[in-house]
Amino acid sequence: MSQRTKPDSKNKRPTLPFTLQLLGLLFFASAVSIVLLVARFVVSDSYKFWFLAWNLFLAWLPLLFALGLRLSLHARPWLSWQNIGLTILWLGFLPNSFYIMSDLIHLQSSGDTAVLYDIAMISSFVINGLILGYISVYIVHMQLLKRLSARASNAIIGAVFIACGFAIYLGRYLRWNTWDIILNPAGILFDLSERVINPILHGETYLITLVFSVVLISVYAVVYELVKLIARSEQS
Repeated sequence: MSQRTKPDSKNKRPTLPFTLQLLGLLFFASAVSIVLLVARFVVSDSYKFWFLAWNLFLAWLPLLFALGLRLSLHARPWLSWQNIGLTILWLGFLPNSFYIMSDLIHLQSSGDTAVLYDIAMISSFVINGLILGYISVYIVHMQLLKRLSARASNAIIGAVFIACGFAIYLGRYLRWNTWDIILNPAGILFDLSERVINPILHGETYLITLVFSVVLISVYAVVYELVKLIARSEQS
């Protein structure tokens, strides 16, 4: 009598309940941030932080694209038009998840509400944005590891984080948005070429890109290793 073989977990199709549970938890966390924002609107009668809700919405998009890519990769190769499109959308919107960190620049003492409340409120949006972004990166990273070596996969993810660091600079200082890639690509290319041709004149570009890249990569590396450490401890 032959033994029943266990299914290969690597080829197992992700179950819908897992996806729904993940989205439910993240939606709850985002809802807490929205409640804090609405409460501030009511108490202060000021809507100056309304953009936080929009930025959080944008932070959700790369996660949705990553989940869609994860499901689609079980049915068709990565180089199919559908998966190439999902990958481009994920890359295009991913910086929004981390860009929300720069919203801390809006923290300032004001007369209509306590600054400590603003710190807690904006921090909740920042944390949610980071969680959404890192989960989407982890999902794509796992798919890369199934198809490429660990060194190649890690290099690609590192390059993605560097691109996100540069995109944060483009968004905060040059005020470019994701959709400007389509609406005004010539303007973006001009700003990019100027900083490549004259790097000495734009030292802040490379400094800010470096700082954000180091932060993003280091935090992800720690979380990634913690996940592996916990997984190994549960198996032992």
